[in-house]
Amino acid sequence: MSHKRIPKRKAAIAAGSVAALGAAALLLPNANASQTDSGDATPRTFKSADVSDLASQLASQLGDAFAGSYYNADKQQLVVNVVGNDSKVINQIRKAGAVPNQVQNSTSTLQAAAKTLKTDATIPGTAWAVDPKTNEIRVTADSTVKGTKWDTLTSTVKSLGSGVATVKKSAGTFKTFVSGGDAIFGGGARCSLGFNVTAGDGSPAFLTAGHCGVAAAAWSDSQDGQPIATVDQATFPGAGDFSLVKYDDPNTQAPSEVNVGNGQTVQISQAADATVGQKVLRMGSTTGLNDGSVTGLDATVNYPEGTVTGLIQTDVCAEPGDSGGSLFTQDGSAIGLTSGGSGDCTVGGETFFQPVTTALEAVGATLGAGGAGAGDESAAPGDAATDPAGAATDPAGAATDPAGAATDPAGAATDPAGAATDPAGEATGPADQSGGGADQSGNDGADAGSGLVSSN
Repeated sequence: MSHKRIPKRKAAIAAGSVAALGAAALLLPNANASQTDSGDATPRTFKSADVSDLASQLASQLGDAFAGSYYNADKQQLVVNVVGNDSKVINQIRKAGAVPNQVQNSTSTLQAAAKTLKTDATIPGTAWAVDPKTNEIRVTADSTVKGTKWDTLTSTVKSLGSGVATVKKSAGTFKTFVSGGDAIFGGGARCSLGFNVTAGDGSPAFLTAGHCGVAAAAWSDSQDGQPIATVDQATFPGAGDFSLVKYDDPNTQAPSEVNVGNGQTVQISQAADATVGQKVLRMGSTTGLNDGSVTGLDATVNYPEGTVTGLIQTDVCAEPGDSGGSLFTQDGSAIGLTSGGSGDCTVGGETFFQPVTTALEAVGATLGAGGAGAGDESAAPGDAATDPAGAATDPAGAATDPAGAATDPAGAATDPAGAATDPAGEATGPADQSGGGADQSGNDGADAGSGLVSSN
């Protein structure tokens, strides 16, 4: 996102100040095969942004028979998992234009399994989310989970029963990725804007990661610059990873758009829930534009700082310097805010995002600024996302190296507790986070406990 110094300072926030390498094909096709019988009636085709509402409606209508859903991007179909063989349920799904898929595990079974994992295997470096494609809980352990911790995790998964959960190792370590779109600076930390919003009192504001909101109370749009915004609410760890930051100047114009580089922006028209199988884009000040798919919902991640729940899991890569930035769709739907994960954009990994819809509801904000436009530089969602490589600039020249310059905001940031209260009652100040400061990331000078915050 760009901050344009014009009268009434237009803060054109976006998902990245630099577009990247790596998403030249925009959304690389994934083979998401539908597990349905060939005799099914011909289903409708949907855009990925349209399936979450239908899935929610069917979940409400089907009751206990509903066992999750996902989007088959190859066929543009909504697949709905059902338990049992009630012909009325099957017909109801088909009538709605979706594809019924009979599975073993009910929603209540998977919820009970997740509760057991929380009780018996809340181990730093682990994460889990429901995968409706396999009708199982997918458990991931990073490279720090060894010895008795690994034994505890695997035995807990085994105790859940056959076909309920699987566990795999991740080569990296789970950590927060501070930064993401346009860089913002506060208290020695570098984060990124996510999406511009209008706060409940009508003032201009933006969403970013909660771990950024607890790292510093005041934020600038330039290194060593004067603060332009102040944290109003922050949640991390706990029930999410999001913060609301209000612009200090009430005349700041904050249009809802994503900067994809080379003077092009994508208008963000709505906030939408993620759907497994959905193809998404992420912008980051370190790695630029990258793409991938949603792989899990309602994910629990056990970061060194504490457990965070309710996240979106994806296979989109991210690196230090990408936290707080925007996860969005080609057609302009705001989906998430970069939280953290493991791996990098060379080897890949798992990355987690705070759902935008949940964050907006929690802080009482609405997306965008009531029709503020992006001017002639703005591209239609389809145009800007057709060839991001053509619009991309090399982020290496514009982004600082977060790995080499990382510092722990727990030691450098002011305590935003006075300004950043947690609407869920779970936000903590940076002093509370400092206990996770051991370097587990494997990146030069990077502090896993601090979320790999870039220094000024």
